[in-house]
Amino acid sequence: MQNLLKKFSFTKGRAIRTLAGLFIALIFVGQAGHWLEIPFVERLDGIIYDVRLRLTAPGGVDPRIVIVDIDEQSLREREAGGEGRWPWPRDRLALLTNRLFDDYNVNLMGFDVIFSERDESSGIKTIEKLAREDFKSDAAFQERFAKIKPSLDLDSQFAKSLKERATVLGFSFLIPGDQQKKGALPPAAITVEELPLGLVDPTVRQGYTGNLASLQSNAADGGHINPSIDPDGIIRRMPMLILHDGKYYESLSLASARTLLGGLPLGGVIADPANPGFGSLEYLDVGGALLPVDENLTSFIPYRGPYKSFEYISASDVLNKKVPKEKLESKIVLIGTTAPGLLDLRATPVGKAYPGVEIHANLIAGILDGTIKQAPFWTHTANFALVAILGLVFALVLPWLNPLRSSILAGVAIAGMIGLNLFSYQKGIVLPLASVLGVPLLVYLWNIGFGYFIESRSKRLITGLFGQYVPPDLVDEMAKNPANFSMEGESRAMTVLFSDVRGFTTISEALDAKTLSEFINAFLTPFTRIIYRNRGTIDKYMGDCIMAFWGAPLRDENHARNGVISAFEMVNAIDQINEDFAKRNWPPIKVGIGLNTGRMSVGNMGSEIRLAYTVMGDAVNLGSRLEGITKEYGVAIIIGPETRQEVPDLIARELDKVKVKGKDIAVTIYEPLGFEGQVAQETLAALALFEKALAAYRNQEWESSKQQLEVLMRDHRNTGEVLYELYLERIEHLKDNPPGDNWDGSFTFTKK
Repeated sequence: MQNLLKKFSFTKGRAIRTLAGLFIALIFVGQAGHWLEIPFVERLDGIIYDVRLRLTAPGGVDPRIVIVDIDEQSLREREAGGEGRWPWPRDRLALLTNRLFDDYNVNLMGFDVIFSERDESSGIKTIEKLAREDFKSDAAFQERFAKIKPSLDLDSQFAKSLKERATVLGFSFLIPGDQQKKGALPPAAITVEELPLGLVDPTVRQGYTGNLASLQSNAADGGHINPSIDPDGIIRRMPMLILHDGKYYESLSLASARTLLGGLPLGGVIADPANPGFGSLEYLDVGGALLPVDENLTSFIPYRGPYKSFEYISASDVLNKKVPKEKLESKIVLIGTTAPGLLDLRATPVGKAYPGVEIHANLIAGILDGTIKQAPFWTHTANFALVAILGLVFALVLPWLNPLRSSILAGVAIAGMIGLNLFSYQKGIVLPLASVLGVPLLVYLWNIGFGYFIESRSKRLITGLFGQYVPPDLVDEMAKNPANFSMEGESRAMTVLFSDVRGFTTISEALDAKTLSEFINAFLTPFTRIIYRNRGTIDKYMGDCIMAFWGAPLRDENHARNGVISAFEMVNAIDQINEDFAKRNWPPIKVGIGLNTGRMSVGNMGSEIRLAYTVMGDAVNLGSRLEGITKEYGVAIIIGPETRQEVPDLIARELDKVKVKGKDIAVTIYEPLGFEGQVAQETLAALALFEKALAAYRNQEWESSKQQLEVLMRDHRNTGEVLYELYLERIEHLKDNPPGDNWDGSFTFTKK
């Protein structure tokens, strides 16, 4: 490879640099034109937006809006000056409302809290039942109950406190696909007839969690509390309108602002005011004021600064009238929580644990002040043009310049783009920046690094290509014959392994970030060593999951056996890992492992921005599915049929014939138990009995299969309790719902 590269003349090298530069430019042009998705560029744009926002945020405390905080002080017991744990009785919320309006004369009160359940803490439900049943004919009881019922109906007291006051209740739409509906929604802000779907691409939701109808009907309005979460988990935008059942429902911030301003009407999206006939979607018309939105009807959140850019007052202090009147009089009040246990802390550009209620406060202030940034329709065109021009100029010019002049040109271009971007941001226009920086930078780096890469020695080349995937001793072996190895795609018979820690989400929630990192490293490291020891290649780590394969880049005739051995050793290593975890007061782990063998495409795959030496194909997908269903059968390892066939001395229990997601043909799956001569007699006896039960099951001899399984549950429970129970449940179902004569005994999995 080195000899070939040395044959390139100066002219050929310049041509290669030009063509490569044009290719890089083309990639970024595709991203700017929305024909390609480059997650890295999108993530970088988010980071740049966050930095830009923090640098230009006005800071200070907005005196108009106060957050009445259900904080840790408020959740203390009464004797400690608090109100007790959440949720509070509704009569206390009624008192809080009356305090704010009657004693402090606030202008508006919004709730970043949902009241979807009836409050029965007064015992009213029990007394109502007594009145209907045991004391139905007791006139004295009925008379007394009628007198005290209003004092027991805490929801009615709360509803009464909301009536004819500027109160706005929050509600939540559920995740896409969830159609559950609970509680009542406020009146819709606008309909699809007024804002046709042909003009917008809104957020659409089917299910929701609303407030009790009695509460919502007495409040002045209501708004959703669902932010728009970017792929990196950061909240930068808020849907001003969400479409549900043919109607648009406004956000809590927009509903609060409109209520405060006397219920201004909400008009449809209008075009760019300077070109009303253009058809671009730029604004919502809020009683004549223009609220910038994008085509998804979302608006940028105008964060003033970090946490506590608005004054926070403890809810318990308001209830106990410990707050000076001037701190709340004529203020906009939002009721929310910062108590960690109530889970309303969000990741934002100005803080990783930012109270959700303060997001709404920022938006209300931005709507009232008209300071919300916008990304007009033409920003996409401008970004596309800049990327195309910069890409073309740098690709054609840099190959003719020396390193110094190339560096000067790149520096000037990058500084100019940053300056232009900051200037437009100060004028209220948000322009993308990552792609216009990425084009000159990557073309420049390509030209500077070209000579180094073509002159690299073979061992350095092999180490750079494969060192992150395979153990060092294999890299040394490969470096002896570099011509035999390539990262170009090819098809091979290989074995792939997926391993995943069960219940990892629950475990991770109990650990802080530093401990979680140590925890993951503590089990990924021994697993990786096992894979390396058995000549495996690490494809990638995905959180707690490992993906590895055998058979590339070094060919391995025993790829299936080495994969199975690695799986056994990983499971055996769990005991020592958990013993070490116990000493550190960490929770124990269990793993599920899926192994599959077959033809796979292997090579360097990805984009010009990021490449990875990886495997792809149906056989790889099946390996992932097998790992995902290990928990369904209560086993640690599941292998596919070709893996079983490739290791003839492996003793394995046939588990099932399954149709996993993405496969139309049933696949026989197995649990490897050990190699010949290494499996206990009890396990072999249980295996023989299960094979009889499985044969009877496939022949639809339900009673015979059930009898065998019941014997296994009684005498060999420890060899597969979950598996035996699974088949017993299926038999009971199939007895009532016979599968028919064409049934092949398979089961269809719709989950991973």
